[in-house]
Amino acid sequence: MRSICVYCGSSPGADPLFMAGAKALGKVIAETDRVLVYGGAKVGLMGALADSVLAAGGKVIGVVPRALVEKKVAHDSLTELHVVSSMHERKEMMAALADAFIAMPGGLGTLEEFFEMWTWAQLGLHQKPLGLLGAKDFFAPLLQFLDVLVSQRFLRPEHRQMAFLEQDPVLLLQLLERYKVTSVPKWIDRGEV
Repeated sequence: MRSICVYCGSSPGADPLFMAGAKALGKVIAETDRVLVYGGAKVGLMGALADSVLAAGGKVIGVVPRALVEKKVAHDSLTELHVVSSMHERKEMMAALADAFIAMPGGLGTLEEFFEMWTWAQLGLHQKPLGLLGAKDFFAPLLQFLDVLVSQRFLRPEHRQMAFLEQDPVLLLQLLERYKVTSVPKWIDRGEV
């Protein structure tokens, strides 16, 4: 697991713990000689994460759509910055560059990008580990809703368990390293309990 794609907010969020979490993860990524792959912004948690990796001597690859470059939110001090034409191209490149995926606190874009990678894993389109890193049980309501999907038979328990949840970045990276691929069909039929 050499490169880690992190999805997180372009806003700092309301709780200072979110910013502290981004900085802590960035430091751990650099100290473990891994490469950060992320959305290429200099603002919010995204910017703090990238700055933390760079400050600790690590490498950062940003992938940003041209429209966001024009809005002046692209980070200009990264190891590599790929400017692409669309969000679709951005997501595809980030997925190709990464060996694992982590979501931190963020908004709709964070969730959408992470859930796409989770869906791809569920369908067997990749075999890369997934993790959620959130302070103060940030992701607890989301995971409770996923438990509803399991209870209503829209999601297999094995697929619900594909993403690890942790508050400590060191522990999360250890879980991602030990990930074993889940090979259960996505579809649930009427005969299954």
